Amino acid sequence: MQSVLAIILVLGVLIFFHELGHFLVARLFKIGVPVFALGFGPKLFGFQYGDTEYRLCAVPLGGYVKLAGESAQDELGEGIPPESSFSLRPPWQRILVVAAGPVFNFVLAVVIYWGLFWAHGQQELLPVVGQVLEDSPAQAADLRDGDMVLSVNGQDIRYWSELAERIQQSEGQTMLLTVQRENRVVDVSAQPRVEVRQNLFGEDIKVAMLGITASGQTQSIALGPGTALIAGAEQTWTIVVLTVQGIIKLIERIIPADNIGGPILIAQLVSEQASEGLTNLLALTALISINLGLLNLLPIPVLDGGHILFYTIETITGKPLNPRMQEIAYKIGIAFLIALMTFAVFNDIHRFFK
Repeated sequence: MQSVLAIILVLGVLIFFHELGHFLVARLFKIGVPVFALGFGPKLFGFQYGDTEYRLCAVPLGGYVKLAGESAQDELGEGIPPESSFSLRPPWQRILVVAAGPVFNFVLAVVIYWGLFWAHGQQELLPVVGQVLEDSPAQAADLRDGDMVLSVNGQDIRYWSELAERIQQSEGQTMLLTVQRENRVVDVSAQPRVEVRQNLFGEDIKVAMLGITASGQTQSIALGPGTALIAGAEQTWTIVVLTVQGIIKLIERIIPADNIGGPILIAQLVSEQASEGLTNLLALTALISINLGLLNLLPIPVLDGGHILFYTIETITGKPLNPRMQEIAYKIGIAFLIALMTFAVFNDIHRFFK
């Protein structure tokens, strides 16, 4: 029951923020919004406030904001003035309304990470050696389990990430490490070994290795509201960059297509993180929100990115794309999304029964 509730809440929050972006920017430009809906299908609950009907629908796999005069063929309806029509607005306003949904997904991620960093601080691995691997440069240099690296070539080291960066920058050149070993400080000379390893995307790259693993000891760095907000924005940007790189690697077939996941995988992940606690669940929500924002920005007709593409073409050419071409593009886009969703669900089922 807890898992089902967590899945509904996470999806609800993600959908709400996405549609809220469209809604707020549309209202900012005084564009009519007859309907704001969470979910699809039959209406379970609804109420009228102002000129907008707010609905909760039966199928919680999306949502929509119905805009007045969404297309040139739509009738505005009784009592709706022509100036509130979406289709009569200049392309740049329509682009901003459409782009606001994905942008709000990124904003949600920043807000979540901001709250997490402010509440819990930023966790950093300490540069303490957990294990020295057999036949490694670290073993040859007499590095030992429990050594804390204080500096590399005279440069202070505070966290494991800084140590890893210095090792990579060495490109296999000899390094002078100052370490704290129990109650004394000793200098150790070590020469990293350059090896071919696979990166996050499965590509072969050359890396310098000492042959040590982290002990897992961490330090919590308390952050104020301002620094926590900066850290949240940086974390969001890092994940955006990694996700875009992952999409490119998928297209280049460097990452196998069976890594694509669908709603079943999302439900499994939400269920697992809900059992781990609120912090893990919020972090996963931020991650899914970023992926949802990027997915919607893809230049595929029927997605927000497809609409942005059409309005951008209209801005450049000075006239809307031919309606017949738009209709064909929408059909291709729907077919592509159905095929992608079917493939993702197939992967989910295959992964579940592996």
